[in-house]
Amino acid sequence: EVVLAAVHETGRARDYASRKMRIDREVVLAAIQISGWTLKYASTNLRNNRGVVLAAVKKNGWVMEYASAEMSNDREVVLAAVQNGWGLQNTSAEMRNDREV
Repeated sequence: EVVLAAVHETGRARDYASRKMRIDREVVLAAIQISGWTLKYASTNLRNNRGVVLAAVKKNGWVMEYASAEMSNDREVVLAAVQNGWGLQNTSAEMRNDREV
């Protein structure tokens, strides 16, 4: 609860959150609302969580580089990243060859 309050105050609190907090979806999503860069600090499982990654790339498409390989092949996630300032680097070949992306 203290970490969640700190995250609401300043997203930088994520830098100091324990590993246990980095796996907490609620804490990570709260931090993502402040800065999409929080995805960099999230656990591997959360970097593979569609909802978490989508929230992050909607804030800042460049954080796609921290998403899992599976997410780099998710059309909706990639489209959201592209719409928010990110190119197609670090996406699957399938996404890079998709004319609609």
